[in-house]
Amino acid sequence: MFKLDPMQSYMMPAHFGPRYIGEKTSGWYRDVTAMTLSYRTDREKLAAYLPNNVTVAEDAIVSVFYACNKQVDWLAGRGYNMIGVTAAVVYQGEEGPIEGSYSLVIWENLTDPILSGRELQGIPKVYADIPEHSIDQGKWSCTASHFDSTIVDLSVSNLVAVDAEQVTASQKDNVDKDNPMGWRYLPALGGFGPEVVNEITTYPSENIFTEVSVGEGQIDWHQLTWEQNPTQFHIVNALADLPMLENLPAIVTKGSTNLMVPERWTRTLR
Repeated sequence: MFKLDPMQSYMMPAHFGPRYIGEKTSGWYRDVTAMTLSYRTDREKLAAYLPNNVTVAEDAIVSVFYACNKQVDWLAGRGYNMIGVTAAVVYQGEEGPIEGSYSLVIWENLTDPILSGRELQGIPKVYADIPEHSIDQGKWSCTASHFDSTIVDLSVSNLVAVDAEQVTASQKDNVDKDNPMGWRYLPALGGFGPEVVNEITTYPSENIFTEVSVGEGQIDWHQLTWEQNPTQFHIVNALADLPMLENLPAIVTKGSTNLMVPERWTRTLR
């Protein structure tokens, strides 16, 4: 009879044994190219998508990001692309307020990080086709689609380089605000009834930038019907309906990211 080892990490199907963890399976993403576009939105409309004890931060900022991840250690050097949406929030917990960013949704084009992110960290990941970004006459562009229907188009233009070391140092100085949050929610078997798991999680990371540029961003959401995207149309339309009241400078970065920071491990917020 198969028995679980409480000192090991398992994912379904667990009966084949624990996940392989070795000297080469660190959390480092060695080559990451990213675009981040942010804007201020309506506080009340954004609050409608936040769970209990999570409130909109003062500036009500939404960020849409793209990342082209290559040389990922835990994927044996393979990679994948992602487009996600986060909101600046404050978690009102037992230990006092915690500032951070709440993941509204993250699309990825590879199953493995979707499953591990959802099951182990509570990150709301779903699948989409996300080709690698393109650069045409200085304009950076990327897109996501599902069932052959476009979800969103992103672009950044008029880029100006800034000091990458200063940006990295600034992030380290603001580590108390580096609290990416997710909502790990698992309903009862079959999808109805009292939830099995219902908790707010945080999964800190660290970044090292080698190149940073600032420019002007453009976000184009595509309103979809059930027929076009039966499993995600309601997500896309909700994000499309969030008003863009003020666009903030867009950022393009190159560098590396570590998703396993032992001193600030993934945990449930109380």
